[in-house]
Amino acid sequence: MQAVQFTGHGDRDVVEVGEREPPTPAGDEVVFEVEAAALNHLDVWTRRGLPGVELDMPHTPGSDAAGVVTEVGGDVERWSRGDRVAVWPGVSCGGCEHCRAGNPSLCVDYAIIGEHLPGVQAEYACVPADNLVKVPEDVPWTTAAAAPLVYGTAWRMLVERADVRPGEKVLVVGASGGVGHAAVQIARHAGAEVYATAGSEEKRRAAEDLGAVDAFDYSDGFADRVQDATDGRGVDVVVDHVGEESWGDSLRSLAKGGRVVTCGATTGANPSAELNRVFWNQLSVLGSTMASPGAADDVLSLVWNGDLEPRIREVLPFSEVAEGHRLLEEREGFGKVVLRPDSKL
Repeated sequence: MQAVQFTGHGDRDVVEVGEREPPTPAGDEVVFEVEAAALNHLDVWTRRGLPGVELDMPHTPGSDAAGVVTEVGGDVERWSRGDRVAVWPGVSCGGCEHCRAGNPSLCVDYAIIGEHLPGVQAEYACVPADNLVKVPEDVPWTTAAAAPLVYGTAWRMLVERADVRPGEKVLVVGASGGVGHAAVQIARHAGAEVYATAGSEEKRRAAEDLGAVDAFDYSDGFADRVQDATDGRGVDVVVDHVGEESWGDSLRSLAKGGRVVTCGATTGANPSAELNRVFWNQLSVLGSTMASPGAADDVLSLVWNGDLEPRIREVLPFSEVAEGHRLLEEREGFGKVVLRPDSKL
């Protein structure tokens, strides 16, 4: 079968499509035929190599995919052949203090399919049965593949960690990416007044189309524009997954008592802390990773019924996966990049 893979870390030229044997499920696993798989920036970091993450090579990346169940392990009761499913990629132990408290993404052994574990960018994928969600018949495969990781992540950031309330002002930094464009929609759904940043006029208009009341160019800083738009008050919450490049402006965009929530550091992980601003304005800095399966179910139900809508910037065959990585690395386009097996296109 066709599978995306790399045999060592490096630039885009290390990722390729190869052939391997189809998987066989263990007792608690399910095999499904992949109709579509989505790229995330996590795929770029995994390809480049992450500190402390040692992978068995060749490694197949990919945390998001959707398709039709073809085989189930002997212990699986929830799924049957022919079921339409998508992957929720967070894997937890189920027994540590955090799992027992209902916070599996804090699990001491937390792992992500495609990052720490073999991924799903292949014609057939095998995952634990607990990591599948049902996809309704009327949901397109590209939508089902594009939604889980970014919408689950954005939901936890805004709803569970930042506790966004109706009427609050929310700024989404980097609104053109997967998590960013999901966060704009979720903040709007929560009743917030949403602002956004993006690097081109086209992307800013796309963010406004999703519900932002205003969108700003981040290329030369955005804090002053946010302050002007809010009559000098600032916003209650900033969603920032960009990191070093935006962190100072994110803090300066906050109202007193505001919260900044982060799930990533695309441009670097070590910005200036600006502790004087943090303590004087009594700001809260909140970290967030992934989501619980229950939270994923909540937000995906809104995707399935059309209240939230993943935007697809490009659909590519597996054989053009390197081009998909380029689109992400060069910030080209708005929304998600989706891959499909060459045989499906």
